Amino acid sequence: MWYGAKFMLIRVLMLASLLGLAGVASADSKGDFLLAVQLDDVGTVSKLLPSLGPNLTEPNRGETGLILALREDAMRVFNVLLADPRVQLEQGADNTNTALMMAAFKRNRAAVEALLAKGAAVNRPGWNALHYAAVGGDPDIVIMLLARKAAIDATAPARMTALMLAAREGQEEAVAVLLKAGANPALKNGEGFTAYDIAVKADKPHIVALLPKP
Repeated sequence: MWYGAKFMLIRVLMLASLLGLAGVASADSKGDFLLAVQLDDVGTVSKLLPSLGPNLTEPNRGETGLILALREDAMRVFNVLLADPRVQLEQGADNTNTALMMAAFKRNRAAVEALLAKGAAVNRPGWNALHYAAVGGDPDIVIMLLARKAAIDATAPARMTALMLAAREGQEEAVAVLLKAGANPALKNGEGFTAYDIAVKADKPHIVALLPKP
C-alpha cells in the first residue's frame, strides 16, 4: 500500500512539473511570436501561427499582432496575419485602436486598402479611422475612407471632428480634401471652438487661410 501511494505521488509530481514546463514553453512561444511580429520575421510567425492564432495581444498596450505589425511597419508579417481566416479585424487595443485606425495614422495606403477589402469597419463610436487619417494627413487615405461612407463629421472624444483634428495638426491636404467633400467648418468642439479657432490656437496660419472665419 505504501509503495503504491508513493508511486502515485511521484506520478502527480511529475505531471505537475510537466504542466509547469508546458506553461513556460507557452509563454516563451508567445514572446517569440510577438518579437517576430515586430522584426517582420515571417518564418517564426508562420511556424507559431497555427497554435497561437493571429489575435494574440502584447501585454503593454494590448495590441494585436496585426496592430503591432502596422506600428512597426512589418508588412510581410501583416500580410500573413491578415490572410489568416481567424483574424479579428475589429479587435482593438487597450485604447480601442483598431488595425485600420493604426494603418490610417501611419499613412500606410496599402494596408488601408487591404483592410478595407477584407471588410474592416470604417465607422465606429468614438475614435475612428477617418480621425486618424486626418491626424496622419494622407489625403488619399482620407479619400479612400470617405469613398467607403466614412461619416465626415463624426465626433471623437471632446467632440473633435476629422476637420478639426487635421486643422490642429496643420495637415493642409487633409483639410482641403475634407472641405471639398463637405465637412462642416461651423461645427464646434466640446470647448466651443471651430476648426478655424483650433487652427488659430495651434498657430497654423496656412490652415487658417483655408477655413472660413466663424
